[in-house]
Amino acid sequence: MAGEKRLAILSLTIFSLLIQSTSQTAHDELKANNFPIGLLPTNVLSYTLNKTSGDFSVNLGGTCKLTLPPDNYLASYSKKVTGKLVENKIEGLNGIRVRAFYQWWSITGIKSSGDNLVFEVGMVSAKYPSKNFDQMPSCQGRSSASA
Repeated sequence: MAGEKRLAILSLTIFSLLIQSTSQTAHDELKANNFPIGLLPTNVLSYTLNKTSGDFSVNLGGTCKLTLPPDNYLASYSKKVTGKLVENKIEGLNGIRVRAFYQWWSITGIKSSGDNLVFEVGMVSAKYPSKNFDQMPSCQGRSSASA
């Protein structure tokens, strides 16, 4: 009986260490998929990722406004950002908008292309060096209303 109890405790300890060593943050997942960590703000509370389908959801806890480099576009993140992560691409993106030309535009996809990121806004796209997104931005303002 005592031997079984020790074996169970040892098994639980090993299992616990495995979970801790493999747990990743949303920013770690970005890096593992060839995207810079600065695509998400610092205030990520939680995330889910279906490794089979690539569907993901990121919970920020509230809306977030920040300035994106290099052209200092004002960006608005909803409290929940969703999409699908496929090889070198985030598609079906929902929850990130940028202000350009006096109006708000939804970013619908992001492609990682070598040293560049290509942001898709409907049928239009813009390319920026991915090194501009090496640092995680902090939210400038938070609110409970959706963006």
